[in-house]
Amino acid sequence: MMTQFLYKILRFSGLPIIFREWIQRNKVTILMLHDIDPESARKSFAYLKSRYNFYSLKAYSDALRSGKGDTIPEKALIVTFDDGHKGNFKLLPLLKQYNIPATIFLCAGVVDTNRHYWFKHDYAQKLPNGIKHLKNSERLSLLEKYGYSSVQEYPVRHAMRSNEIKAMQEVVDFQAHTVFHPCLPTCSEKEEIAEIRESKHMLEEKFDLDVYAIAYPNGDYSDRTVEISRSSGYQCGVTVDYGYNTLASDPFRLKRLSINDTGDLNELIVKASGLWGFLKTRNGKKNGYT
Repeated sequence: MMTQFLYKILRFSGLPIIFREWIQRNKVTILMLHDIDPESARKSFAYLKSRYNFYSLKAYSDALRSGKGDTIPEKALIVTFDDGHKGNFKLLPLLKQYNIPATIFLCAGVVDTNRHYWFKHDYAQKLPNGIKHLKNSERLSLLEKYGYSSVQEYPVRHAMRSNEIKAMQEVVDFQAHTVFHPCLPTCSEKEEIAEIRESKHMLEEKFDLDVYAIAYPNGDYSDRTVEISRSSGYQCGVTVDYGYNTLASDPFRLKRLSINDTGDLNELIVKASGLWGFLKTRNGKKNGYT
């Protein structure tokens, strides 16, 4: 309750307007969502459309490569979703209605299966928060002790089906989010190469996609992650480092603003402006990996 009250105070302080009209005007803002429900999305999309200009990640990636920003609108806003949750399919009518060229980053080994995202599995919820930063082999071993397997098919699916992905392709830009969503810097070099390269190959082969972008799971990455992504044929990579983007941004370290799936309009306004992230981080990397 206290946090919601703070969002309301910050919203009506006028600071989000200052951030939006002065700081974001000539920047590219990338938002990150996950599994927002349609009713919450409707309110969120309506607000964003009234204040920003929706822009596509592909157009921005092309602008970064060419160095020409004439296609970038003022207050450009890119909407992205991580993981490929099955609930994303319900957003298709709204994405069409508000003409949002959204990007959804897919975990290639989970979509179109009944496999589970390890972080949403029942037992994973009981494990300590630090599990994601264990060595990848240690994390998988611990999860197996609690009954989870990355390749097991469960009664209830977590991710989108092939037919849903194909139905959304006319509106949505589908890109890579690794195979099984590990924290990449905790992987061995061999594991990291496989997660980054195979996800691109799997998505291109199965869905006939042009996979040019990767979202690093949890926003965690290292210099090695960037080099592997670059050498694997990606054109850009998105993080959850706080901040905005320009034509001078590093294509493989693009910044995003994280938006919770609550549908709280006060929270959305404060976070989409970048004010919340500014107060929390004062700009800079989210993680400590090098």
